[in-house]
Amino acid sequence: MRPGLLLLLGLLVLSQGARAAAQDPRRDGILADYAAAARADDPAFAGFSAERGRAIYLGPHQANADFPACATCHTDDPRRTGQHAKTGRPIEPMAVSANPARFTDAAAVEKRFGRDCRSILGRVCTARDKGDVLTFLISQ
Repeated sequence: MRPGLLLLLGLLVLSQGARAAAQDPRRDGILADYAAAARADDPAFAGFSAERGRAIYLGPHQANADFPACATCHTDDPRRTGQHAKTGRPIEPMAVSANPARFTDAAAVEKRFGRDCRSILGRVCTARDKGDVLTFLISQ
């Protein structure tokens, strides 16, 4: 087999593996719950946006000068290991492609949004905010 074709096949297998990792019934259920809540809040809700999620993730936001964005601790590239800005504690990658177990426990997801939204945005995240951020991180 030619080296170029072998490389192409390898990339295809990796791509399929990343797509499979992004598809998890638990994660799909979390997104479905956020979508239902977003529709209840706004009947015109038309779906989540990775671009809106990216804007929330990268900020900057004005609520907290120490934590102006999720990326403050989680890095601009959510596929990389982050580090807590104050404690220095390592934080596993946020991107599902780098950490397939991310966003599979609904209680843990909700706990993190509950704390982090207030710290970064200065308010509780809406269901749309949460779904947008998850959609962005699932696409990474």
